[in-house]
Amino acid sequence: MNIDRVVMAFAGGMILISVVLAVAVNIWWLLLATFVGLNLLQAAFSTFCPLALILKRLGVSPGSAF
Repeated sequence: MNIDRVVMAFAGGMILISVVLAVAVNIWWLLLATFVGLNLLQAAFSTFCPLALILKRLGVSPGSAF
């Protein structure tokens, strides 16, 4: 797996977890989904992604986006 796939899988997982927690625990968990979505949006335009930097340092193979 390359960095692009790991970032997308992580973001998708966090959004799904956030929605489940919002339904099961408290509606305020949707703020997590909002944060993840905004981070993906800014990464699309600025090519800066904190998770991609961490994965790069951990030695995950680079993709075409990050």
